[in-house]
This record gives sequence, C-alpha cells and structure tokens, in this order.
Amino acid sequence: MNRRDFLQSTGLALAGLTLSKTDPLFAQQHPPSDGWRTFEVTTRAEVLKPAGTTTVWLPAALIQNEPFQRTISNQFSADGGKARMVESKPEGLGIVVATFPSEVKPVLTLSSQVALKNYSVDPSKPGPARPLPPAEMKYFLQPHRNIPTDGIVKTTATEITKGATTDVEKARAIYEWIVDNTFRDPKVRGCGRGDIRVLLETGYMGGKCADLNALYVGLARAAGLPARDVYGIRVAKSELGYKSLGASSEKVTKAQHCRAEVYLAQFGWVPVDPADVRKVVLEEPPGNRPLSDEMVTSARKRLFGSWEMNWMAFNFAQDVDLPGSSGTTLPFLMYPQAQTVEGTLDSLDPDNFKYEITAKELS
Repeated sequence: MNRRDFLQSTGLALAGLTLSKTDPLFAQQHPPSDGWRTFEVTTRAEVLKPAGTTTVWLPAALIQNEPFQRTISNQFSADGGKARMVESKPEGLGIVVATFPSEVKPVLTLSSQVALKNYSVDPSKPGPARPLPPAEMKYFLQPHRNIPTDGIVKTTATEITKGATTDVEKARAIYEWIVDNTFRDPKVRGCGRGDIRVLLETGYMGGKCADLNALYVGLARAAGLPARDVYGIRVAKSELGYKSLGASSEKVTKAQHCRAEVYLAQFGWVPVDPADVRKVVLEEPPGNRPLSDEMVTSARKRLFGSWEMNWMAFNFAQDVDLPGSSGTTLPFLMYPQAQTVEGTLDSLDPDNFKYEITAKELS
C-alpha cells in the first residue's frame, strides 16, 4: 500500500475535536441486535520523551462492513495538536494521524465503537459461484515484501496441494500443513514480523500469529487462492472455553492478534486461524498439549471456517507507509506508532512510548 493510494478524509480534527457517530463520513448504520455484541475500544497513546514535532499514528477499526464486524464510529482527539483520519481500500485501512508542536504534550486518544458477530462458513455446503471483482482478485493474490509468492513459497505450496482437486481441498491442505509443521514461539516480540521466506528457508517454523497466519496467506496466494491477513485485537474473553484465546480483562494493551481469510468462489471469504490452534497447544492450561488432545482437535476443526468474534479487526493492509512518516515501510499496522525528530520510537518500548488500550462491552 503506497501513500498515493490513500483516500484522505475531508477536513482535520483540530485540538480536542472528535469525529462523532453522527458524522456521515464515519458513522455506520447500527446493525440488528440478533447475535451482535457492541464494544467500545479506546486507545490512549502518549510520547513520554518528545523532541521537536511529534507524530503519532493509531490503527482505527475496520473502515468497511464485513459479516463479522460493523464499525459504528471512530472518534479521536489530540489536544493542542492536529489530527485527521486517512483511509485506504481495499485494505479496509483507517489511520488516525496526529502531529504535535514541540511545546505540546503529545497525547492522542482514539475510541472505536464496533458491533461484532460470530462468523462461520460451512465448507461442506457450497453455494452459487461468487467470483471476486478483478481488482480485488489481483490485489489479494499479489506478493508483498514479507509475503512473496515465488521461490520456496511457490514450491512449498505446490507440494502441499499436490493431489488436491478443488479450491476447498487446497485451502484445507495448507491449513492442516501449517498446524502440523509450525509452533508458537513465546520468545518472538509482539506478534512477529510475518517474514515467511525466512521461516521456510531456515526451516525454523516457530513464530506468532503475524508469522504463522502470514504463512497461510502466502502459501494460499502461491496456490492461486486469494487470501488476506486481518490485523486486530482481542476485546473479550472466549465464550467457548479457551482461556488462551481471549482477553483476560478490559485492559487489552497487549492483546493484538492477526487472523487470516481465504476466498473460495462458492463460499466467499472463509475465516481461518492456524496460529490460534498452535496457541491452544502451547498456552491452554496446563500447557504444551499434544495435537491429539481433545481441546486442540476441537480448536483445529473449528478454526477452519469459523471465528469467535471476541476480537476487533483493524485492517487487511501490508507494506504500510504511514502518512507523513520519514520512517521505513511497516509490514503491517496493528500497534500504535510514533516518531519525533530523533527518529521512530519502538512501539513495544513503554519507557519512551506509552499507550494503553481498553475494551468494554456496551450491549
């Protein structure tokens, strides 16, 4: 995603001004209550050691409606600074960017209200063909810096899907291969980098969600299946009995989680999450469960075609250039970002860049 592809919203939110739910540019129609749960997710980001002009970027809730999420509003404020929303499609990407002069304490707050609904697709019940529009097909098949589709990725995808005769069989074969051949590595910082060529070339198949689900996306694209990472954050506990697959409290600062989808013409976008299967293996009490464990096999079956929506999506974007940034391209945008005249701050370093994210259920 290139800067020139951004569609910038009209106007600026100046010192203390917020975009309200009634603003026609951001407000969405409230969804029906049947099965939907409404959450408010609030991020407060502060640069503790500003130097010169300071810029802060926050990922907003997904800017388009999906079967699993409808964004009601993204409201933000930046007292003493200037803030605006920048959008890009088809990545579903909304970025709140705020700049602060040197004499102002840099604090940016973003509050997103979303409606979420559990989402499942039954891969045994195909419907009528629903091909993607050509532009979206091209976009969700293309390679990215950390997700190539040639070389060892293509070779691996071809080997995995050998013998598969349908797109559903290919998609499932890739899913099962990742569950069988990867593991969750707790030493990886954050959610990982998603550099799938390194995983395959080194043979070290450990990582976190942004690594393992990016591997699914890359292998699927290399096999000719449109696929996308969906970057987001867990906002509530699991209602399905998985302690490892939900937020433990309303404070969700470290609850970021990446999921994946694959597009199958007779089903539409199909949710998958092999990374969470490996999370159940490692973290579900008492920990280090075998793949044959009943709870693991249940998660493995469910997470091909189903998502529990105790999680809010941010975007589908990869290779993100932050608007107005002098820093390098990000592989994805799931964490708050900040920059001063001294350079880009480490978004995982609380000594220099402090942020807190809270989530509460409204209905």
